[in-house]
Amino acid sequence: MSNLDQIKEEICNIGRRLYHRGFAAANDGNISYRLDEDRILCTPTGICKGFMKPDDLCLVDMEARQLAGHREMTSEIRQHITILKHRSDVRSVVHCHPPHATAFGMVREAIPQYLMPEAEINLGEVPIAKYTIPGGQEFADAVLPFVDRSNIIIQANHGTVSYASTVEQAYFLVETLDAYCKIVLLARSLGQVRYFTQEEAEALLEWKRTRGISDPRQDTTDTAFRESWRETGVGQRAFPPPAFQSGSANESNTHRESLVQAITEQVIAALNTIKRQ
Repeated sequence: MSNLDQIKEEICNIGRRLYHRGFAAANDGNISYRLDEDRILCTPTGICKGFMKPDDLCLVDMEARQLAGHREMTSEIRQHITILKHRSDVRSVVHCHPPHATAFGMVREAIPQYLMPEAEINLGEVPIAKYTIPGGQEFADAVLPFVDRSNIIIQANHGTVSYASTVEQAYFLVETLDAYCKIVLLARSLGQVRYFTQEEAEALLEWKRTRGISDPRQDTTDTAFRESWRETGVGQRAFPPPAFQSGSANESNTHRESLVQAITEQVIAALNTIKRQ
């Protein structure tokens, strides 16, 4: 089996894993792999990723022109190309709709930090990119503020895009993120989550630094992506941040004010209903 055949088989295998994990329903999702400087192997549009065959895959160039394949390339290939052009270390890109991570993107809730060492080491802080209509260059460019600082991005009201040196590694980022989001949602249903202390958070960031694992928060325990939240509408409402994070007091006050306002509106509505009876 040639190297090209092996890559095709791996893409199909990851497609099946995405489908059976519920990360790509029906024809959702897309996968790509950079073969060399000019050619990319990618999944076609309009096909279930759980039932792809190697012959279904498409060959495209770095300008989004299809070179080979009897099916039409994915309509979101421009985002893959944008990532590959900005990250020379990346060879594979995986886009899908993992339910728990996508839910955070729908409500624009920042992914909580400093709750699990595995998530901190393997993911770091996960940004949420602004929503744009999928497929065009604006959609592709939405990842640019984050592509050099994270290996996985949540797309508001859409899904996730992850990237790594292999297809499997890009997939594992999705699996790790969705499992983490599921755990924190389960924990929140039991009560308020308990964050690491500032000392514990700093120790984890130092552990990553000494092992050569880059993290944009290594000079601070605060979020690295706060400057993007205003444009995207991201906040920390369901998961108020750790006390040691900059701006956490303001976030808590905003959360309390919003809660008081919502309760007040409900009370007034109930009183008005009583008056009309």
